[in-house]
Amino acid sequence: MAADDYKLPDRGGSIVLEGRERLSISGVIDVISFDEKEILAETAEGELLVTGDDLHVERLSLEIGELAITGRIDSLEYKGDSARKGSIWSKLF
Repeated sequence: MAADDYKLPDRGGSIVLEGRERLSISGVIDVISFDEKEILAETAEGELLVTGDDLHVERLSLEIGELAITGRIDSLEYKGDSARKGSIWSKLF
């Protein structure tokens, strides 16, 4: 198979949070770092930081771009994306 024949799957992203205890993310390109307090993943939408307690990567499939996390999820934050594209305020003014 030639390099031109290989296509990556569609990496559009979605996030599903179930009761602050289970998080499913699609559009995952890579997991940069993880421990029981933080998971940093590169997604199609930018770097996503998940924080909480007792976090575990339950399932990771980079071939299809899916990541499942369990534990107590406190926050989700995209890092650096607003700096590249400009914040909503900079677009308004």
